[in-house]
Amino acid sequence: MFEMNKRKLSIILLGVLCLGFSACELEVEPTDSYDQETFWYGAKTAKAGLTGCYAGLKDNAGPLYGNASVLWEECASPNAYNYDNRLGWNSIALGTHTADISVVTNRWKSAYTGIGRCNLLLANIDKSRELSPDEIVQMKAQARFLRALYYQILITYYDKVPFITDAPAVDQGTLARTDRAEIVSFLITELNEVAGILPVRYTASTDQGRATRGAALALKARLLLYEASPLFNTANDREKWQQAANAAKAVMDMGQYSLYANYRGLFSQTAENSTESIFNVEFMDEPNMGSSLDITLRQFNNAAPLRDLIDAYWMLDGKPRSASVYQNASDYENLDPRFKQTIVYPGATFMGETVKTDGTNVNFKVIQTGYTFKKYTIYDAGAASAYDAALGEYRSPINYMVLRYADILLMYAEAKNELGELTEDVWNSTIKMIRQRAGFTAATALNYPGNDATVLEQHIRYERRIEFAGEGYYYNDIRRWKVAETVLNGPIKKFDGTTIINRTFNPNRDYWWPVPSTQIEQNPNLRPNNPGWGN
Repeated sequence: MFEMNKRKLSIILLGVLCLGFSACELEVEPTDSYDQETFWYGAKTAKAGLTGCYAGLKDNAGPLYGNASVLWEECASPNAYNYDNRLGWNSIALGTHTADISVVTNRWKSAYTGIGRCNLLLANIDKSRELSPDEIVQMKAQARFLRALYYQILITYYDKVPFITDAPAVDQGTLARTDRAEIVSFLITELNEVAGILPVRYTASTDQGRATRGAALALKARLLLYEASPLFNTANDREKWQQAANAAKAVMDMGQYSLYANYRGLFSQTAENSTESIFNVEFMDEPNMGSSLDITLRQFNNAAPLRDLIDAYWMLDGKPRSASVYQNASDYENLDPRFKQTIVYPGATFMGETVKTDGTNVNFKVIQTGYTFKKYTIYDAGAASAYDAALGEYRSPINYMVLRYADILLMYAEAKNELGELTEDVWNSTIKMIRQRAGFTAATALNYPGNDATVLEQHIRYERRIEFAGEGYYYNDIRRWKVAETVLNGPIKKFDGTTIINRTFNPNRDYWWPVPSTQIEQNPNLRPNNPGWGN
């Protein structure tokens, strides 16, 4: 987050829900200095309360954006494999998950902890005796944005959830689930309102990571794109697709964002808070202040790219590969330029070593599938001595982009295609721009393929999978496209085509996660659970 988040603080957050909305336990540090009233009087403590609202996004114990959550989410899709079932992601991929696995339980809990913190601030910040009225307005807008983000996460996985906008209270533990449409309507209104309050951009480096007007509009676009999808609409709902297109275009028309020139460099410290970044979770290389992306990819290899993802990369001419034969490094030539900027593959050079698949590499392991991701790591081809090779858990310093401009461009292209309006001009300002940044030069890859909506859909879905590979997007894309039963059922394979295991996806159950069993035990009013998960 901003600078306050980047230092080790003792944050006193009184009255905050820690164990989900239905377990009204307080997160309190003993203190002789503050109580529920006086905590909000001072500027320093009130700002610490806002820091706590942001900090929930990267709580290492909670599976939102902390630890290596975005990588493990790839493992519930055809993109990657998690051999040790971290947080239960492998169970989700296999279709054997239950309502009490870690990620199902803790994502709910972490999101409601964040919501509780935001609601607590919104209910109390006006008590401040040291903040100016303008500061209070801005802090409220940030908390409202963060609350909308936490709710967007919840409804993306659990569908209907209890909707709370008041400060934490015991009676909230008996609330029923709120209709999704009501929550979405509220969130859209909130995001519209805070977009008119939040600044376009912050000038002070200490403010990097705070919510902006662009972040509010971009989150609105993502929310609307999901609501327009086949997951909710069996027929093409033009009104919803139009709303999604308008929301994405509003971000484009701000004139504040552009694609970063270097695709590989985008996922490095050098490019942090670039013009492509719309909203980040900010990490730094200090104990317990970073993520675990580097050690996950370098040492554990428990988010290992699958052969299905490698086969998905098109050639430099913008056409699918005609054959999938990978016996040596030369077989990986002439692929989409993003391949080598994203994937570590057999025969490549990584951390100064030639990549082997037998586990004998000294500085890293690719033994699970023969591949690993290099995106979002400090590591690349250079010698191990050029890096902090011992970078451990919670020490990865590179920010994670929750919202970035390439996503806005592809959301706009997708919505326009669904409306039958993906013209050559739209293509040139979205997909062509993204491919040019990636390194494509061939006209066959760059030129408008015509106005056949099915062909254009193939291009859009290809771009979303490849552009965001390793970023945790694809699992939700295949769910909202309602193709998960097609792409998730079947064997997953290593680099050489050997099968690791067979996955299953039950379309009558697995499009939505269950409400965690611990929550239903505490609050029976959450019943009925999602389809296929019993009562």
